Amino acid sequence: MKKSILLLALFLSSFSVFSQDKKITKTGKITFEASVPAFEEVKSKNESVTCILNTKTGEIASLALVKGFRFKIALMEEHFNENYMESDKYPKATFKGKIQDFNLSMIGGTAKEFKMKGVMEIHGKSKEITTTVKLRKIDDAIEVISDFNVNTEDFDIEIPKVVSKKVSKMVNVKTEFLVK
Repeated sequence: MKKSILLLALFLSSFSVFSQDKKITKTGKITFEASVPAFEEVKSKNESVTCILNTKTGEIASLALVKGFRFKIALMEEHFNENYMESDKYPKATFKGKIQDFNLSMIGGTAKEFKMKGVMEIHGKSKEITTTVKLRKIDDAIEVISDFNVNTEDFDIEIPKVVSKKVSKMVNVKTEFLVK
């Protein structure tokens, strides 16, 4: 636990959180689904994800503790942490990137789409990701929503043969952050 807190502190301190150009949340959500039709749902949510957005440059970073993902079935959660993600060995998932052509003055009450590029690190492996992100203002905050797919093979996450027909290698990832 101390190691996780130290990692989070280091992550946050690298962004000069006290700057007015930074907006942050510690209650962001990441949902992922690796379900296959006709089999039990493989879906999980983490509601304690940290995200920081630099409103001057469009730089964005997020950090999720792998053990923070919750499943409907406890056994799935146990297998996820021990067999697939090896969360004791690889305790966090991160994304560091930039929202292309970001301009704070272009963001209003209606969602606007931007391209986002960056590097995602999961399971000790890094992969460049390009996706679309939707941004909109809600009072003094900015809502940041993305929806994209990742391949388990890109991050050396092995799906045992015994369940390979029940778990998709292509995982849908949805993020929801309200940075203030």
